[in-house]
Amino acid sequence: MPVTLHVWRVPPRRAGSAMLRLARRKVPPGVSFAKFLGTASGFRPGDADLTRYAAVTVSAEPVRFPEWDRLAIARARVDLAPLHSRGTWSGRTPFDAGQAEKHKGMVLSLTRARLRPTRALTFWRAIPPVVGELDRAPGLLAYFGMGEAPIGWQGTVSLWSDAADLARFAYRQPEHRAVIARTPTDRWYAEELFARFAVREISGDRSVLGWLSEDVGAGGGTGR
Repeated sequence: MPVTLHVWRVPPRRAGSAMLRLARRKVPPGVSFAKFLGTASGFRPGDADLTRYAAVTVSAEPVRFPEWDRLAIARARVDLAPLHSRGTWSGRTPFDAGQAEKHKGMVLSLTRARLRPTRALTFWRAIPPVVGELDRAPGLLAYFGMGEAPIGWQGTVSLWSDAADLARFAYRQPEHRAVIARTPTDRWYAEELFARFAVREISGDRSVLGWLSEDVGAGGGTGR
């Protein structure tokens, strides 16, 4: 079933209204799965961005959030098709993957984890080297952190030119491989999900996604 990432930028004076709306989590009819999220410029607790908010929805029909659109000064929408998904999100497996061999072009990676309170400190100490390498990763187009709560319910969104660039970073970059290797023994996560999607279309203002290219203006378009 189609998946959509919605991202909104709100003015600072409306951040309070946005956080209140985030807490209410009003899900439109016909949506089989929805998560409303705060975001961050990076992947650490101190990187929170109180002017940007996101939602991930799974629905057969297009989903609209007019109340968020009215609040925002800029927004972007990324239409996705699941390629691979492993793990659960709030006890559910929301993404029906199965097209891994059929897509060539831009991909989006989504990770989500609920940290164990007793393991959170060691997790945050392990992250900085990975973030430093991510900034220089070939093929990276955009990234930001996201979460359902400021601490302990964390995730990442990153967009890549193609699946090969994502795989190169995930499995060949030494710092990231080291974190992956530590995960089973350090038991950082009480719950985790890793998913990869084909990017079908991006509409709106790409700068809201943290786009790294100079060409971040509004407009539609897909990867390749």
